[in-house]
Amino acid sequence: MFKRLLFNLNFQVIIGILLGVVVGFFFKSFGPTAKLISQTFISLITMLIPFIIFLTIVLGIAGMSDMKKVGRVGGKALLYFEIVSTCALIIGVIVANILRPGDNFPSDIAADHSKLAVYQKAAADMHWIDFIVHIVPNNVLEAFVKNDILQILFFAILFGFGLSRMGEAGQSVISLFDKLSKVFFNIMRIVMRVAPIGAFGGMAYTISTYGIKTLQPLAMLMVSVYLTSICFIFIVLNIICRLYKFSLWQYLKYIRNEILIVFGTSSSESVLPLMMEKMEKFGCSKSVVGLVIPAGYSFNLDGTTIYLSMSVIFLAQVFHIPLTLMQQITIIGILMITSKGAAGVTGSGFIILTSTLAAIKIIPAEGVAILLGVDRFMSEARAITNMIGNGIATIVIAKSEGEFHPVAVLGDGEAA
Repeated sequence: MFKRLLFNLNFQVIIGILLGVVVGFFFKSFGPTAKLISQTFISLITMLIPFIIFLTIVLGIAGMSDMKKVGRVGGKALLYFEIVSTCALIIGVIVANILRPGDNFPSDIAADHSKLAVYQKAAADMHWIDFIVHIVPNNVLEAFVKNDILQILFFAILFGFGLSRMGEAGQSVISLFDKLSKVFFNIMRIVMRVAPIGAFGGMAYTISTYGIKTLQPLAMLMVSVYLTSICFIFIVLNIICRLYKFSLWQYLKYIRNEILIVFGTSSSESVLPLMMEKMEKFGCSKSVVGLVIPAGYSFNLDGTTIYLSMSVIFLAQVFHIPLTLMQQITIIGILMITSKGAAGVTGSGFIILTSTLAAIKIIPAEGVAILLGVDRFMSEARAITNMIGNGIATIVIAKSEGEFHPVAVLGDGEAA
């Protein structure tokens, strides 16, 4: 039992965080080394960002060739995804502005006033037109070299649509990209195995540099994300369930085993095959399940969007960068795009947060090191909310198409 616990990534991260707090508190001089450790871990992630997001978006769009057969279903699914994801983003921003978890962060975080002034000026100068103009790359290869995530996304969308128009002739390319995607996801899983070391470095650097008081706002952010996710599930998604006349509680009870698996792995992708099978047994037609569930893993990440919006606002508060309502709406627009590249692997929300900060250039990108210590514990909230949201989306689309045939749900989580 102890041996199994010792090799559990969650347990390792907890140990890394606790060691980081102790080392950061008692050995202040370790701060520069701890910063180097956390930055190295972030670099391991960012080196994979362009490839993972490009392949995810291309495969997601190219795989929608079925929309020609069930065009109405695909259109409804995409519309539903965007509406619900937007609600998740807005709720996250509202809660972050009400609770303001970053306000209590030590004021000396902004000690480098000259550097901070650059970001504050960038925030003041941020406009929608700049975002729109910048999103079109002059050179695609340059976008990859510079890791410009918005330009990569734009090219990936065009590439995906172009590939989908090739039909059978494009299957060899799709097959190749699918294999490459698996390779990069495997690399990401390897990288995430050193997450305890990254968490140790991030926490040790934060504590040694800014003091033990930083734990309070970080805990406040984590609690805020969990509360927001719970409210989103039991208010927003519950309202949707009631509108379409099925029980949220019955649904949650039915997928409780999958919820436990996701909680343990911090990845909603770990139950993708199980969810497709269970949604069919729950009463959704195979054609609807086959389209909505996979598409939802790229386009309907409610938990990830809550985390992204709250984390960005949190870091803006930490670095004392004032953001007007319009600027926050602009950030929401950017997040609506960048969040589409977040696949269901552990740490994807952190990857997208890093890329978004690099894209908007108004908050120090190295600020993500502050979140390393608690990011792992927010990933459970992200993954579970994503999974629950995708299952509900499948039921909603199936009901709207008349392709939902209710079955009796048994007490052990199986369908009759």
